[in-house]
Amino acid sequence: MKTLAYSPLLRTGALAAASALGLTLAACGGGGGGGTTPPPVTLGTLGVSLTDAPACGFDAVNVTVSKVRVHQSATAGDTDSGWSEIVLSPARKINLLNLANGTLDALGQTSLAAGRYTQLRLVLDANTGSGLANSVVPSGGTAVVSLETPSAVQSGIKLTSEFDVAAGQRVDLVLDFDACKSVVTRGNGKYALKPVVKVVPTALNGISGYVATSLLGSRVMVSAQQNGAIVSATVPNPATGEFALTRLPLGNYDVVVTADSRAAAVIGAVPVTSTSAMVPVSQAATPIGLPASLTGSIAGTVTLAPASATEAAYVAAKQTFAAGPVVTIKYQGADLASGAYTLAGLPLAAPLYAPYSATLPLTFASAATVLPGVGKYQVDATAAGYARQSAASVDITAANQAGVNFTLAP
Repeated sequence: MKTLAYSPLLRTGALAAASALGLTLAACGGGGGGGTTPPPVTLGTLGVSLTDAPACGFDAVNVTVSKVRVHQSATAGDTDSGWSEIVLSPARKINLLNLANGTLDALGQTSLAAGRYTQLRLVLDANTGSGLANSVVPSGGTAVVSLETPSAVQSGIKLTSEFDVAAGQRVDLVLDFDACKSVVTRGNGKYALKPVVKVVPTALNGISGYVATSLLGSRVMVSAQQNGAIVSATVPNPATGEFALTRLPLGNYDVVVTADSRAAAVIGAVPVTSTSAMVPVSQAATPIGLPASLTGSIAGTVTLAPASATEAAYVAAKQTFAAGPVVTIKYQGADLASGAYTLAGLPLAAPLYAPYSATLPLTFASAATVLPGVGKYQVDATAAGYARQSAASVDITAANQAGVNFTLAP
């Protein structure tokens, strides 16, 4: 998988965004010297780009984008008139894992009538015959496996977004495709796409830092969380350890760093107060390191009652600091067919904790007081339209735990 260096990407993305914002559609002028008043500008421009959070357990997640559709009516059907489209010809196959750390892949642009738009859809090509327009490569393997995408192919992935297009101006949207939450197992080695995509600002802001290069190669993940909910996640640059959690809404975030066979590290209450600046939490000379730890696992099933053919369940293992935040250490989608899940690689050692400070390097200390306890986890099961269920204290200090089952009801 091709991975580009982070810092040049941020500079390139910033220049591209600045250039894009300067583009307008000019009105056609009248005849020379005649004093003719040019007609009013009634069109604006929409530009759309794609970015991604990391995928759990995959070396590649490929989707083939054919078009982006927009409409001024939130209730317009697939075949109704009034749709405007950005058409990719030919359709473009994109490995979402190449789009970490704020990297953008521009899908194109189109002219739109000035006004408010309330419906946005991302349309993917279908897998036909032996062709794999949409596919995954599970970590540690080389086999390319088909990724089932029925709803996204037929009508497009419906995104929640309302935006205004002004006459003579350009609007740029970024579609943040969360591959980790979007790819779920379907039993018998099959995978399905249950898209989790949000529309985020084009301007580059967020949280940046470095992890120790000794951690690289051990599936490091860095996430920005609020009350245990993951808002953004990424993987560090595999050569430098640099990471960026980009395009974050303003607010405070807990930064969580995890890696295979390591204790987790948490930075509490990192303030994001600018829409155009990055907040550093570590530097290249003093990167974040994680001590070694034994690990365990929690497994079980999630049953939806009533059953649903469209919703996927997700399971998260969480810990709460006695004088700090609740954070998610590991999370995974349950199998669509069986509801089975396994949260593997949960650290037995106490996590490290440091409150945010603008003065670097931060001082981490072992959080001996963590709830429900060191080597113990609260396990939450959720699904859209169903009430959350929790197992308050699952102890893996002596043995892996199986049979942690949930039944979710509306």
